[in-house]
Amino acid sequence: MIKNLFSCDKSSRMTGDERREQILRTAIELFSRNGFSGTTTKKIAKEAGVSEAMVFRHFVSKDELYKAILHSKVCEDGENQLPWEDNSGLVEAMERNDDFQVFYLFAKRSLEKQQADIEFIRLLFYSGLEQNELTEQFVYEFMSKLYAFFGDYIDKRKKMGAMREVNPRIVVRALMGMLIHHSLNNILWDKKRQLLDISNHEAAENFANLLLKGITK
Repeated sequence: MIKNLFSCDKSSRMTGDERREQILRTAIELFSRNGFSGTTTKKIAKEAGVSEAMVFRHFVSKDELYKAILHSKVCEDGENQLPWEDNSGLVEAMERNDDFQVFYLFAKRSLEKQQADIEFIRLLFYSGLEQNELTEQFVYEFMSKLYAFFGDYIDKRKKMGAMREVNPRIVVRALMGMLIHHSLNNILWDKKRQLLDISNHEAAENFANLLLKGITK
């Protein structure tokens, strides 16, 4: 079991070697196109323009290479911060008890992140279908933080009488369901947006309103 993929202390930060970064970028592209099982280190080496020995010099196994990709997405890529770790104003909205802004800002930021890194979304889905343990742990750690983050806020607002009795986990599941389904339509199934063509702002605004109509008193 791989633990603490979200632990980003300085001692765990990866080096910026150019060949290493090239191997990582190539691996992300191939994993997202062919899956983890369908991508060999030999193929990664060929596409990256290095020898297979060079791949193993930087990563002792394909599992280590995949772990490094997940680590880089969380710890080294500023565009992949957790939605409450950026400057979106989400935490401030929570402090003001501004329910609409809380869910709107989270929804908009999430949609932007999902649609800005299509390769990584495809990689996660491929690996999920292949029952890759690293991906399961990665998603679990992210979602457990998300459930706890919003759960605390919803519990606080219930105690204040602003929200009805509702399981916070159901609220998070409903919100993420709307966001992920919307992004997957735009990324995979309806790229021309023939079913629905709206901006991330409009989508986030409507999803936040729909959710709040169901849980606020």
